[in-house]
Amino acid sequence: MTFPQGFAWGAATASYQIEGAASEDGKGLSIWDVFSHEQGKIDGGDTGDVASDHYHRWREDVALMAGIGLKAYRFSISWPRLLPEGRGAVERRGLGFYDRLVDGLLAAGIEPWVTLYHWDLPHALHLQGGWLNPAISDWFAEYTAVVVDALSDRVSHWMALNEPHVFVDHGYLSGGHAPGLRLDLAAGLQAGHNSLLAHGKAVQTIRARAKKPPTIGVAQVGAVRAPASEAPEDVAAAREAMFAINPSTHFNHAWFGDPMVLGEYPEDLLQHFRRDWPSIRPGDMETICQPLDFYGLNVYFAEAAVGAGHRVEPGTGPQGRGDRPGYTMMGWPVWPESIYWGLRFLWERYELPLVITENGLANTDWPHLDGRVHDPQRIDYLARYLLQVKRALDEGVDVRGYFVWSLLDNFEWARGFRPRFGLVYVDYEDQQRRLKDSAHWYRQVIETNGRALLPGGQSLR
Repeated sequence: MTFPQGFAWGAATASYQIEGAASEDGKGLSIWDVFSHEQGKIDGGDTGDVASDHYHRWREDVALMAGIGLKAYRFSISWPRLLPEGRGAVERRGLGFYDRLVDGLLAAGIEPWVTLYHWDLPHALHLQGGWLNPAISDWFAEYTAVVVDALSDRVSHWMALNEPHVFVDHGYLSGGHAPGLRLDLAAGLQAGHNSLLAHGKAVQTIRARAKKPPTIGVAQVGAVRAPASEAPEDVAAAREAMFAINPSTHFNHAWFGDPMVLGEYPEDLLQHFRRDWPSIRPGDMETICQPLDFYGLNVYFAEAAVGAGHRVEPGTGPQGRGDRPGYTMMGWPVWPESIYWGLRFLWERYELPLVITENGLANTDWPHLDGRVHDPQRIDYLARYLLQVKRALDEGVDVRGYFVWSLLDNFEWARGFRPRFGLVYVDYEDQQRRLKDSAHWYRQVIETNGRALLPGGQSLR
């Protein structure tokens, strides 16, 4: 038995991380254009000015996608490329880029999945308060209308925001990401609420204006909590912990997921943050809670949970076994079961079809003497995680697709160019591309609809 027919086998990218052309064709500044040029903010002093030069090399990149056999490609739109000031006049040259990209994808038989916001807020709007300004949800709806009017005759899959948890926490509280602010908790919670309103208004705009029937979801992240063992008490503890307050980051899956899907903030959140709770106007929760067609999960690892009265032997790995996991170049543990438990717990809570909108391995890849880029660790990583996706499917969880992060090696935010996530190797000196071994392997997985995950092409059970 293979994966379901019509399963969306894809790869994902984000505009600032790959496009480059930071000041070409009328594009305005984004907060990342500014932040990456501030001394000491990015490892190695890197910037996304050129990145992977996808703006100029998109035709080559679409050909590479077709060679890998991708069925779907998730990419984001650069808000300041279309609206240099964030609002007002549309830059037609920027819009033309995405118009040509969508046409190229469809001609190659690849379904475009559009993310409207993957962190590159127009700097002009940041100067007006950015995500702290209560008007930003209306600004985002206006921007959404521009994109939908231009592309929805061909694009049917949409996500409004990528990981609001991260761009609020890292951008407004810890300061490690653009715009690099270190504000008090009340400000961060207000930015989070404003982002939820922007999500809701974007969904309303898509449904009102789309020319093709839209399929709309989210691309969420949060601490997946997995049981240290499969003892019932550990499973129950992990389920509870995944949606409970995370004191290390303040946010969790329920903080953003519950308002979007269930129409309310979790009660424990309200009680815990009551002194810093954001201003909520009448009708806000109704605006935020719009019907969704799928729930997207970005997942790489988990944190362990142990039930009361249950003891896991010292020295065991997070899966409750004697083996300790490896770690990726991001310092994240390799923990395949995290994808299974994340899918299972979200399915139980929200009862929406699920899509893995990001999953992948940061590695130290380079061309070998034979000219190829050998990345066996990535192949092993992806195979292990995909087998856990299949486990969830076999237990009745409705999973519709899987997107590898990432198609290309790219600018990895504050980490610069050192971590390489791509299926495609990018030489940042000359922008030459090479398919890594993992890209050839992924092509076989797609061609066999998952059968190639097991040695010798054994049937998946």
